Amino acid sequence: MRDPRDRGPGRRGGTGAPALRHRAPLHPGAWWLWALALGTAATRTTNPLLLALLATVSAYVVAARRPNAPWARSYGAFVKLALAVLAVRLVFAVVLGSPIPGTHVIAGLPEVPLPDWAQGIRLGGEVTAEALVFALYDGLKLATLLLCVGAANSLANPSRLLKSLPGALYETGVAVVVALTFAPHLIADVRRLRAARRLRGRPDTGVRGLLHVGLPVLEGALERSVALAAAMDARGYGRTAQVPAAVRRTTAALTLGGLLGVCAGTYGLLTAEGGTYGLPVLLAGAAAALAGLWLGGRRSPRTRYRPDRWDARAWLVAASGAAVAALLALAAARDPAALHPGVVPLVAPALPLWPAAAVLIGLLPAFVTPAPEDATRKESS
Repeated sequence: MRDPRDRGPGRRGGTGAPALRHRAPLHPGAWWLWALALGTAATRTTNPLLLALLATVSAYVVAARRPNAPWARSYGAFVKLALAVLAVRLVFAVVLGSPIPGTHVIAGLPEVPLPDWAQGIRLGGEVTAEALVFALYDGLKLATLLLCVGAANSLANPSRLLKSLPGALYETGVAVVVALTFAPHLIADVRRLRAARRLRGRPDTGVRGLLHVGLPVLEGALERSVALAAAMDARGYGRTAQVPAAVRRTTAALTLGGLLGVCAGTYGLLTAEGGTYGLPVLLAGAAAALAGLWLGGRRSPRTRYRPDRWDARAWLVAASGAAVAALLALAAARDPAALHPGVVPLVAPALPLWPAAAVLIGLLPAFVTPAPEDATRKESS
């Protein structure tokens, strides 16, 4: 009879290889800071080569560190959305014209005459290469920003991110996380029902197929919502503590004033005229908003089970994104022609070397963060 104390190979205390210890996942806030910093870097340039490099960096990190979970499969949807935004921007440039003058005429569309009150708007007319290139650069900037946000959605666990929110934002965060979590389930339900109808030889496209697929999906979403509401009510969600009126008024004043300061400081940083006051106002607004959120958290007493730790890896990930944003902002101030190539006259964009090297710092999370859990299990087996 086998001794129960003999745990066998591969277990702790056995005679085989030691058990593989899974490293703790990265703090989800670090992923969002990294992605938002890359998006901030994308707003500082219209160079298509740098924008393509930023998109490639975010896609590589997603491919290397995306877990196998329903909420992590949203990156493809963001890629499609980015391509759609780029196509819409080009269509608008063709149909509505562009303020950019050009001499290289590609095509001529019939121009629709407009009344006097619509001065400045043009429908149709000549389509120039300069206008299309300007629209392409502008659309690539927004598309890259969407890809960075999609990378954060694919890498950061929304339920773990909810645990890290301050108490004042807990209820709002629950609503957002529930919406983000239910969306992949709806997509999975649609795919499952369409596959089932195809196996039965029934149509899954068109109006009829949409009705036969959409109604069960909505019914399942309603049942899931009712079950979630019952579970949240059983766990005491929504109960608040009593705080003095003075604390509530101070919380509201600090939060509102801090958010206004953050908006004013951000606007100052994005404009050339507000570069002197933008950063101080932004820091003061952020400090006031954080103080208001800390006071507001006293109304939402809750406990955290195994909270995520902000360790050295989280600092490295956030710092890598911040370094990319800071270096591209510095490059935009020192050499604006390299980061904003002109279209009149029409010239081919060049890749600036040290800003491109700065963008590659964003690849650091692919090497300092733990591998996805499924990949770790495959290696252990």
